[in-house]
Amino acid sequence: MKWIVLMMAWVVAMPLWAADFETDLAGIQHRWAEIQYQLPEDQQEKAFKDLVTDVEGFVGQYPDRAEPLIWQGIVLSTYAGAKGGLGALGLVKDARQALEAALAIDEGALDGSAYTSLGSLYYQVPGWPLSFGDDKQAEKYLQKALAINPDGIDPNYFFGDFLLEQGKKSRAKVYLNNALRASPRPGREIADTGRREEIADRLAKL
Repeated sequence: MKWIVLMMAWVVAMPLWAADFETDLAGIQHRWAEIQYQLPEDQQEKAFKDLVTDVEGFVGQYPDRAEPLIWQGIVLSTYAGAKGGLGALGLVKDARQALEAALAIDEGALDGSAYTSLGSLYYQVPGWPLSFGDDKQAEKYLQKALAINPDGIDPNYFFGDFLLEQGKKSRAKVYLNNALRASPRPGREIADTGRREEIADRLAKL
């Protein structure tokens, strides 16, 4: 009888753990979007620094999940962008490490977002000797992201942006328009709105 009671308690607890994970993940995603798209630029660096601490706790709480590591990589890389200068180079290396660790756990987590984020890092950071920037690696990762999530807003946006930087305007237009047609993501309204504004900005350059 005692064993049955314990088993019932375990079964009841399982959805709560799952709910806690989803709640924590949604909180990180929402706060990131607020900082990235709604906060004045002069406040973003401090806010991202605080979010780095939050996401470190998220990773520590779920060490066997890829999703927290993906968001650690995303937060570190956007913090690096807000920080700028040579001080950002260590942050992008830490971001790459987190994303590679996520891939080692689950390549398909969050619709292949680790590949999307790695690809964006590789074409946006400086190359050797300052950092690890590499356009061939960027294209490789971005195409893997598209293979997993061909209709997603982020993989299409970043591949389009990459092609635009390469001067391949006609191909870039195809992927940027694909990104505009992506289905809305429930709970990610701020991020979707901000990303669509970025897409419109890129399309205006064509």
